[in-house]
Amino acid sequence: NNTHLNLQNNNNMEYITPEGLRRDGRRAKELRRLEASVGLFPEADGSAYIEQGNTKVLAIVSGPKQGGSSSKHLTIDCEFEIASFSSTFRRKQFHADRKSTEAGTKIADTFTNVIIEDLYPKSKIDISVQVLQADGGTLAAAINATTLALMDAGIAMKDFVCACTASVIDGTCILDINNTETQAQGPELTLAVMPKSETIVMNEMMSRVHVDLYSDMQTLAISGCSKIQELLKDAIVQRTLKLVPALGPPA
Repeated sequence: NNTHLNLQNNNNMEYITPEGLRRDGRRAKELRRLEASVGLFPEADGSAYIEQGNTKVLAIVSGPKQGGSSSKHLTIDCEFEIASFSSTFRRKQFHADRKSTEAGTKIADTFTNVIIEDLYPKSKIDISVQVLQADGGTLAAAINATTLALMDAGIAMKDFVCACTASVIDGTCILDINNTETQAQGPELTLAVMPKSETIVMNEMMSRVHVDLYSDMQTLAISGCSKIQELLKDAIVQRTLKLVPALGPPA
């Protein structure tokens, strides 16, 4: 059936060895290396840079600006841009623009549910996300970078928002996929979670799968999000430690 076909390789490439290793040397449930820097641009209200494997994303936050919105409530706008040089895979311009607009809307909607809106009436927050290098999981990396940039801007949130991908290749659930693994055309799940409560705040599934398989993918993605939270926490701690000396001695 169609579900079965979706779980098979679209070519003869070996994505997982008999020893259980992926092409980049990771185990099925292993994250890519993640490195994060916070507060790169002093002139911005908030900024963060993330490398998740070879995917590299920069997020800049402006606001909250009082009176920046005609609404009585908080307005969040996100501009999402993928640099033309970011990937070896060429995209049609119209398709790329539409996908970028959709990603920006998803990011804005995700954080609308997480930022404590009551603190920012009639205000606006602008988020700019630039994907400098795309090697799989770009939306997840963008959400992780945006979380750090919003925290750098001092914007109150209910929790961290951590995002990760999961897929299935040759019947094996794998975590945090790269571009090569997307070429297998297996089902791809991108999940954003508030780890403290395991509340799912964004869910993007690229193809239909049986409910049992989806459950396995979701469980794996949530576990990935929990691991990512620890790495994002470390980045915030390092940023805070850098700021403390600038405050001077206590009065």
